[in-house]
Amino acid sequence: QVQLVESGGGLVQPGGSLRLSCAASGSIFSIYDMGWYRQAPGKQREVVAGITRLSSTNVADSVKGRFTIPRDNAKNTVYLQMNVREPEDTAVYYCNACMSGVIGGRPTGCDDYWGQGTQVTVSS
Repeated sequence: QVQLVESGGGLVQPGGSLRLSCAASGSIFSIYDMGWYRQAPGKQREVVAGITRLSSTNVADSVKGRFTIPRDNAKNTVYLQMNVREPEDTAVYYCNACMSGVIGGRPTGCDDYWGQGTQVTVSS
């Protein structure tokens, strides 16, 4: 079973830094695009940043210059390095990846996977 597991959320003061991690595990054949989304209370989920397998990145204008999205292919892990501001960065952050698994010794197609979400609260 292929899955994404996030970690690193919590309470952080305005102007502080936080790093989220998202590790893929299971019978993985290949991981393609990975990314982070967030959903604030009462708002729709929005894209934060994305990175391709070859580490080409896109970052939303709202976080550009404050967030980066490094990726470690050897560890099947994507990170979100955040320099936070209150209250706009308070949200549940979700990891997303397009991954192919292995079933019966054969690779599957690329399917969309989501992590369980991790809460980030920016508050003094």
